Amino acid sequence: SKAQDTVLDLAAQEGSVEDLELQDVLKVGYRGIKCVESGGPEPGVGCAGRGVITSINFLEENGAYDDVDYVSYDVLGDVVCGGFAMPIREGKAQEIYIVMSGEMMALYAANNIAKGILKYAHSGGVRLGGLICNERQTDRELDLAEALAGRLNSKLIHFVPRDNIVQHAELRKMSVIQYAPDSKQAGEYRALAEKIHANSGQGTIPTPITMDEL
Repeated sequence: SKAQDTVLDLAAQEGSVEDLELQDVLKVGYRGIKCVESGGPEPGVGCAGRGVITSINFLEENGAYDDVDYVSYDVLGDVVCGGFAMPIREGKAQEIYIVMSGEMMALYAANNIAKGILKYAHSGGVRLGGLICNERQTDRELDLAEALAGRLNSKLIHFVPRDNIVQHAELRKMSVIQYAPDSKQAGEYRALAEKIHANSGQGTIPTPITMDEL
């Protein structure tokens, strides 16, 4: 199966987003999960955030959200123009989970995202749901993730251990739950999903820290 066509690529081919049909961009996958890729501009040109908001508006206008239980946006977080700020600024996202690791640049990016959430928390009502640590096997990674979560007035929702089964699934264009449903890693993702479900409505307004504190 080939890679999914993005909203922006198809819009460029057809002339504009208005010329697209929902079934052109929305693909239904494993267990009825619906997926849309917004796409972005060519590297070095334009703003990825525009693609995100164009896609969301198109999906809303075409009823894509009518019969779903959850909507999640997977966006680049560490650049304000990378699409991250758009769903928040437009009031599309209610809770944000920051995926990070114990590496310095990941902690730095997480703190920057917290600054972005704080900027819109009072006007838009968006909240920080928590941190999710994607293990990179650095020293004292769990301690660092929990410490940063505490400083940000948040919590570590889940620590996802590193496992090469993720790469095995990716090579087959599958999720871990689909590829190896009985694996230990699949259990980790189920636990994460349950924690996010239970955490609904318990998000906080973050308290970003200074570079020196970091």
